[in-house]
Amino acid sequence: MMLPLTRISAHSLFITLAAVAALFISPFAMGQQASPELPKAKQTSLGLYVTSKEAYGKWQADPENITVLDVRTTEEYLFVGHAPMAWNVPLLAQTHEWDADRQYFKMQPNTDFVAQVMEIAKPSDTILVMCRSGGRSAMAVNRLAEAGFTNVYNITDGMEGDKVKDPASVYLGQRLVNGWKNSGVPWTYQPNPEQMLFASNEEPSQPINPKE
Repeated sequence: MMLPLTRISAHSLFITLAAVAALFISPFAMGQQASPELPKAKQTSLGLYVTSKEAYGKWQADPENITVLDVRTTEEYLFVGHAPMAWNVPLLAQTHEWDADRQYFKMQPNTDFVAQVMEIAKPSDTILVMCRSGGRSAMAVNRLAEAGFTNVYNITDGMEGDKVKDPASVYLGQRLVNGWKNSGVPWTYQPNPEQMLFASNEEPSQPINPKE
């Protein structure tokens, strides 16, 4: 025989059900906060995140209304490979100037980045942004958010993914953990020039003196 709920027990049941429901509301679905394990460098002001596999599924479901944006350099887009549907608008341009302290060639901002994105998408459009592994794409999302874009997702594992950290692995340091290329979704080396916009400042502002 079922006993009638008292006011106190009914209130307790409501609280319990609300708590259980909260466990199933993903931060990704809410689009307001990152999961606790997401590195700070990959977090954005808009708080919208997807993995590469999720991004491909999202694009597949509505390809006419979703833009995939690759903000890596032109060189990365061409020679590392890219998603076939992705537009390439570099956030940063590669220079030929070596940074001895940081051990890499310097990059400089693409001053036309936001304007170029506006050529292919409206501020209200859904845009899925990728870079190599989620850092530059987070920077790009923040730039677009400042310009009034409201529905821009960071693809948190990028094109190449995160590095293998197992010291016993022969692949230690290689980007094979996740990423578009490692997720079983389509990618290609074949460029489509109509999907590429070039940074206006892809060369160093001053030539390098070979004697230095």
